Amino acid sequence: MEQVVVIVGAGPSGLATSACLSVHSIPHVILEREDVYASLWKKRAYDRLKLHLAKEFCALPFKPHSPDSPTYIPKDMFVDYLDDYVKNFNIQPLYRRSVELAFYDKATGKWRIEAKNMESGAVEVYVAEFLVIASGENSAKYVPDLPGLDTFKGEIIHSNEYKSGDKYKNNEVLVVGCGNSGMEIAYDVSNFGVPTSIVIRSPFHVVTKEIVRIGMVFSKYIPIRIVDFMAVWMSKIVFGDLSKYGIHKPKEGPFFLKATAGRAPVIDVGTIGKIKSKEIKVVPAISKIDGKKVIFEDGVERKFDVIIFATGYRSATNKWLKDYDYALNEEGMPKNNFPHHWKGENNLYCCGLSRRGLLGVSMDAVIIANDIKKVVGEKKNK
Repeated sequence: MEQVVVIVGAGPSGLATSACLSVHSIPHVILEREDVYASLWKKRAYDRLKLHLAKEFCALPFKPHSPDSPTYIPKDMFVDYLDDYVKNFNIQPLYRRSVELAFYDKATGKWRIEAKNMESGAVEVYVAEFLVIASGENSAKYVPDLPGLDTFKGEIIHSNEYKSGDKYKNNEVLVVGCGNSGMEIAYDVSNFGVPTSIVIRSPFHVVTKEIVRIGMVFSKYIPIRIVDFMAVWMSKIVFGDLSKYGIHKPKEGPFFLKATAGRAPVIDVGTIGKIKSKEIKVVPAISKIDGKKVIFEDGVERKFDVIIFATGYRSATNKWLKDYDYALNEEGMPKNNFPHHWKGENNLYCCGLSRRGLLGVSMDAVIIANDIKKVVGEKKNK
């Protein structure tokens, strides 16, 4: 099937790119492995989830959030927003299409994409001038290979399977991962009276939502180092010295780390208060697991019924994109640094891989569609 543009993935990145291409009347198709768009939001988000950033930083192109919506939008309301977005732009992904192989055919100067129709089992072949990777940073869940993990006698889940702490009453729960998901899941589990521990092994900044909002606004006008100084100062006023609770700050500031390494600060939802009151226990890195017994690096041994891995995701793009080095590194992330991350060679683009959340998705989608429009126009004028 001949196409002008093929988009792989119908998450927010794919939807935003589709909308921007439609505005320019550029024909395209979206191939989506799941049976629904935005599957992470619709199927794999925990119940209490809200957008961590203020709504002005979380809108997709051409559709701001309504003025009467809350500043920090709950998951269900954001899903409704995506439903409206798909309806408004008449976005029609092809579902249950698992892209197995994509490569650039130098003879024809086009991309060849092979997708398995997961309903019929047939392999569908798409040929396109432009290929957009929109499968996201969160395409494959990551669980570390811990010694003895296969011997664990309790329940093991990844954060994308977690819904509510209500399920874990009368259990001892260990959360592995101290990013935003891990800290919020630990808080939610503890709220149901469940004895909860969390592994903290790396330094990170702790901030409030309002500190992030203020910092994002100020970063438009003043240097990041000054914004970081303000953010760290405000955080210290709010939270005090957290080192005595096993939480240490990195040397670099929170906004610098986000901009250069994609490492987001932890936005506190109440977890820090529970850590201070010892409702949530902080434990060091895991040394090994033996049955229900977990041995930590400090030599302490404890038994747990459930381990929740909030250890993030990995890009799976390199598994199907044969010529990934036209745009990506070996980890499936852009090989060009921001702000040049979105475009590779031979009309290969990537949307939503800048580690800048929904704001980054929107920026990528707009610039990718504009660039494709420009290339198409130049070809017509030759």
